[in-house]
Amino acid sequence: MFNKILIANRGEIACRVIKTARKMGIGTVAIYSDADKQALHVQMADEAVRIGPPPANQSYIVIDKVMEAIRQTGAQAVHPGYGFLSENSKFAEALEAEGVVFVGPPKGAIEAMGDKITSKKIAQDANVSTVPGYMGLIEDADEAVKISREIGYPVMIKASAGGGGKGMRIAWNDDEAREGFQSSKNEAASSFGDDRIFIEKFVTQPRHIEIQVLCDSHGNGIYLGERECSIQRRNQKVVEEAPSPFLDEATRRAMGEQAVALAKAVGYASAGTVEFIVDGQKNFYFLEMNTRLQVEHPVTELITGVDLVEQMIRVAAGEKLSITQDDVQLNGWAIENRLYAEDPYRNFLPSIGRLTRYRPPAEVAAGPLLANGKWQGEAPEGATAVRNDTGVYEGGEISMYYDPMIAKLCTWGPTRDDAIEAMRVALDSFEVEGIGHNLPFLSAVMDHPKFVSGDMTTAFIAEEYPDGFEGVTLHENELRRIAASCAAMHRVAEIRRTRVSGRMDNHERKVGTEWTVSLQDHEYNVTIAADHQGSTVTFEGGGVHRVASDWTPGDQLATLDVDGSPLVLKVGKISGGFRIRNRGADIKVHVRTPRQAELARLMPEKLPPDTSKMLLCPMPGLIVKVNVEVGQEVQEGQALCTVEAMKMENILRAEKRGVVSKINAGPGDSLAVDEVIMEFE
Repeated sequence: MFNKILIANRGEIACRVIKTARKMGIGTVAIYSDADKQALHVQMADEAVRIGPPPANQSYIVIDKVMEAIRQTGAQAVHPGYGFLSENSKFAEALEAEGVVFVGPPKGAIEAMGDKITSKKIAQDANVSTVPGYMGLIEDADEAVKISREIGYPVMIKASAGGGGKGMRIAWNDDEAREGFQSSKNEAASSFGDDRIFIEKFVTQPRHIEIQVLCDSHGNGIYLGERECSIQRRNQKVVEEAPSPFLDEATRRAMGEQAVALAKAVGYASAGTVEFIVDGQKNFYFLEMNTRLQVEHPVTELITGVDLVEQMIRVAAGEKLSITQDDVQLNGWAIENRLYAEDPYRNFLPSIGRLTRYRPPAEVAAGPLLANGKWQGEAPEGATAVRNDTGVYEGGEISMYYDPMIAKLCTWGPTRDDAIEAMRVALDSFEVEGIGHNLPFLSAVMDHPKFVSGDMTTAFIAEEYPDGFEGVTLHENELRRIAASCAAMHRVAEIRRTRVSGRMDNHERKVGTEWTVSLQDHEYNVTIAADHQGSTVTFEGGGVHRVASDWTPGDQLATLDVDGSPLVLKVGKISGGFRIRNRGADIKVHVRTPRQAELARLMPEKLPPDTSKMLLCPMPGLIVKVNVEVGQEVQEGQALCTVEAMKMENILRAEKRGVVSKINAGPGDSLAVDEVIMEFE
């Protein structure tokens, strides 16, 4: 076994590998760019080596710099994580020449299956059903349009060396094919150092289901069930679960056996993933094989008890698999939500800055004990687990140079409903401040009827949120629970305030029992009767809620019991009440005396400033291209400029017809959020 492993990656996956290496008694080496000098993975590793400036193409994906770090530290093996150099055969070749072990598949397997064009040709030769497409190299945008017409719109334009949603576009017409080809090519070159593009038919109403395979160098191979990855945005997975709520055992077995056969055909040895799209009749089509660890691997680990990183290291060290296909048991259900530094209220555009508050829910291990990857007995009734794979910490910076994912929150339960409910509570308990993030959106998905029923496709977000995410409107019964809780919390705050002022001792003022609670266009008149165990909140017109909590003023997280059911609220102070966040809703709750409420109704509403004649930068980023000039008339939907942030190109378009009167920024300019790019007459 190895004594020292270098992790050629950053962020949460580097931290994840370090955890397993520690468990195995293996020393670790981190590499870091200038932007990551204080990063969590650097702090966790036994050693750390600087490799260059922040851009990945000047640091993390420069093979020579990584090789120098290996020589400097004497690392015997390298785990590449995912992204960056994980599927780069030249990197594997360089390691082999240096006598360093690559914790991944052989170079030949990477070349055969890591390249999406080659892998499709091999799959076709092996009589594996594949999606129609053009696997040859595409020279320019004109050829991309011609090929797209021949295949038939809609088409998917993809980077051959791509992954993680980078370098991927869906085109529904010639203009989108032309634009998509160039953007995909640029992103592919920036992210992977390889700008080759291919085009395939985009299958509508698909489910994205992938099979986890594990093979050794002795000819053994197994599959560890499937993962459902249909909740995607911009072809980037957001929510994953294992197993899939759609597959039956026969389809699972057929997909698994085909995935293993494909892996063995190319001499695969390590953990890998074979991705399929599955239609409504459970017909499945090979998409690609990822010759690396997947972002969503934790859900497979939670339902099988197999540490995939450990298995990768053992296989790389030449060991045989200790698990057979008969040993693989799928126990319970696991769900992963990806926490991204993206603002859902701005169409999920990247957000950067300092994490002024970062408090994940406590990790909880539950369920049956495991031995050698096998389940030992049944989980106790009601047992759930919480796991959070992260690479950040409170006070740390979210950089514009890398992928916006900052954590993967996972829950496990004996049933899918248990896992979903555990995830709802975990999301409500997750405190993140200082940046825009997608926690509200994830909470909304966990409550969405289509997700709860398991009836979703890869078009879920586009279909259910066509105009973007605008927050959640809670149902009446939830609003009343929150209103009762806020009334009880306000009473506690008022008692503390009067005690601090000394008024209670002088009997000058007593805290009242009648309050008016206003939230989300609702107003409730309530009466509070308190005792040592909690408060009974009675609503005018009917309805009573019993509220118990140990919340104290200043706490930003309130864990309450309302009528015997848990309620977790993120709490912020505003004038006359609270800012409450729960289940994807962000609500201002005002708690006033009846007289204060009467006067508040007479106050005029402050209107926001008019920015309808301005193009504002929606995220911190770099202007790559300006498509228009002063005096030019633009039409609705016309491309105005391109902004690059976190390795993704974003084309900003005109929302309506107009004439450009002023351009305030040009290519190469770095802008902050809401800076004015251009103005219109």
